[in-house]
This record gives sequence, structure tokens and C-alpha cells, in this order.
Amino acid sequence: MSEKPKIKITDNPELRIELEKLVGEASHVNLANWAMRCAQHILHLSNDEPVDLILINNGFDLLDLWQKNKATVYEVRKAALKIHEEARKCKTEVNRTILRTAGHAVSVGHMREHALVCSDYAIKAIQLVAVNNSEKITEERQWQIQELKKANH
Repeated sequence: MSEKPKIKITDNPELRIELEKLVGEASHVNLANWAMRCAQHILHLSNDEPVDLILINNGFDLLDLWQKNKATVYEVRKAALKIHEEARKCKTEVNRTILRTAGHAVSVGHMREHALVCSDYAIKAIQLVAVNNSEKITEERQWQIQELKKANH
């Protein structure tokens, strides 16, 4: 059964279902790596408002340390919450969505369920920039699926 996205997005439902299955089969560490790549993949979409890349990269560094058992879930969660706090300050929806994507990527260290939410936020970022261009949205889902398949093998 397909899990309904937690945010409102225009999507390719068949590809999302395929992605859900892969997410369910992936290890927690593989999901963390994949979510980080999903967030990094859309960072370039940032518009005129600067995105705090230092904050995001600090979160990614902590997530990397968590994967090596050198950071706690608490530390990772705290870093993710800082990114989400920064997202609330954004003036543009695109940058807010980019930060939400990164925040959920870092949150995967806390709970694996954040991986799918991270990928949905990446889709929302594409949707905002490409103005609901279904081809671009499908391309992003296909990229996400291929990246997760690589991570799982």
C-alpha cells in the first residue's frame, strides 16, 4: 500500500510507489547517504536569498559521523532542528523547501522515515522552480530511484 506524502506535491505516483519499496528495503545508513545526496542534488536551485550552506554542511558532517558511531542520534536531531529553524526564517518558498529537504536528510539519522519526506521535499523544490513541469518532476524521481538503487548495492 502506498504511503501518502506528508506534504502537498505534484508527483509521478508510480515512481513514488517504486521509491517507497526501495526505501523499505534499504539499510538505515544507506538511506542516510541517499537522503544527503537528494538534498545536495537540489541545493543549486536556491534563488536570490542565500542559503546557509555552513549550517547544512555541518548537519551533513554530523550525519556522516553518526554513520560511523561517532555522533549520537540526539546530536543529529539537534542539527536537523537547527536547519528547520533556519527554514522558518526563509522569505522564499524555494529556499524554505531546500532547507526542509536538507533538514529531513539530516533527520534520517534520527528516524529512517525522514528519508521519504526528504525526497518529497526535493520534488517540491523541483515543482516550485520548474512550475509543475511533470517531465522535470519525473526526471527527479527517476534520479532518486537510481541513486537509491546504487546505495542498496
